[in-house]
Amino acid sequence: MTQLLNYTRIWGAPAAAAVFLVLWIIGEAGRMGGDFATWGGAFPLLAFTLAIGLASRVAYAALLIPVLVLAAQFLRAVPPLEPNSWPIYLGSGIVLFFVALSGGKWPRVAGIAAAPFLAGAMSYLMLNRSYSGGVGWLPVYGASWYTMRDFWILYSSFLLVIFAAAWLAGHALRSWEERRTLSAERTAAVDSLKATEVDLIVEQERTRISRDLHDVLAHSLAVIAAQADGSRYLGKNQPQPVLDALENIASSARRALTDAQRVIEGVGDGGSALPQPRLADIDELLEQQGNSLQVERTESGSPVDLPEGQQLAVFRIVQESLTNALRHGGSGTRVTVHLDWSGPGLSLQIASYPGRAASSAGSDSSATTAGTGRGIAGMRERAHLAGGWLTAGPDGESFRVSAFLPYGLALSAPGAEIYAAELVGADE
Repeated sequence: MTQLLNYTRIWGAPAAAAVFLVLWIIGEAGRMGGDFATWGGAFPLLAFTLAIGLASRVAYAALLIPVLVLAAQFLRAVPPLEPNSWPIYLGSGIVLFFVALSGGKWPRVAGIAAAPFLAGAMSYLMLNRSYSGGVGWLPVYGASWYTMRDFWILYSSFLLVIFAAAWLAGHALRSWEERRTLSAERTAAVDSLKATEVDLIVEQERTRISRDLHDVLAHSLAVIAAQADGSRYLGKNQPQPVLDALENIASSARRALTDAQRVIEGVGDGGSALPQPRLADIDELLEQQGNSLQVERTESGSPVDLPEGQQLAVFRIVQESLTNALRHGGSGTRVTVHLDWSGPGLSLQIASYPGRAASSAGSDSSATTAGTGRGIAGMRERAHLAGGWLTAGPDGESFRVSAFLPYGLALSAPGAEIYAAELVGADE
């Protein structure tokens, strides 16, 4: 229905004008004397046709044309309409319909205000003997002045009802369309408010969880670091591997505490995220694992400057892979990290080989249990958000993580402007 009204606004008035003109020419063809130019109703018919065609776009001009036609008839510049051609005046009703449907506030007011004057003037021209010989709708020869007055009131009222009904029909359609539009906008606003409310609740809950997590981690990691340092200082006579293990526990707890604070505080109320790790930080990450893992890093091709989101994804994938290697392979696990820049994107290969302790125990947990937690799923999600993919699983004696991140993810690409923020948000 709305689409039909839109078509009516655009093409309704010109189409109505064409139909109005064609029907009158066909209906009066036998009474024109074969010459349209000399027919007395030619000028009023063309004028009212023009008024109808302009009603949707130039409302004031459409309302002025009937007034000018009536004024010309009063001044005898245009002959009055005959008893069989007076319905041309009803074109004013069509004009009022389209003005009420498509016009602005004041054109609509002008239209309904002009309706009584148009009806009165048209009735006068049809009934006054000096213009039409008193041959309007009924034969009124020899009638008194009072009778002619009553006929004028009757004719004027009848035309006014027609004009008012046409104006009200256009106004009713316009009001229905506006009410329908407002209802749709209100529904959209309600849906938007509901979505915003849900987002607010999620953000508040996320903030609460972040604060709780910060308190728990800060306390627990601080206790672990303090006990590891205390055990290392009190047990100086212990074997060197034990002291190294205690030192590694203490330093790892401090690093974990720092990382947790950086991630959690980065999503604080109203604050912008703190700087996130980049590719340049991978070397430091690998050096920190020197006491626990045997890490070997290789690289091929010419490095490419990746966006921050992809650099963060690479760092977190390497970090999670090292954590899994230590957790499932034990101390002494050999890990190889290879970055290949020679293709259309960065190809990352991380392979872990269990240490002697895990091998002697007959544990191949790196291949069997690494996929049961959330670490691999999180790595896959990071790779996906960065525009690439990731696979992980056993590969002979090793457990291999393979990832690919394509180059050329410019911020102007659709959706690419938010993927860095999504990657940072994944740290929550």
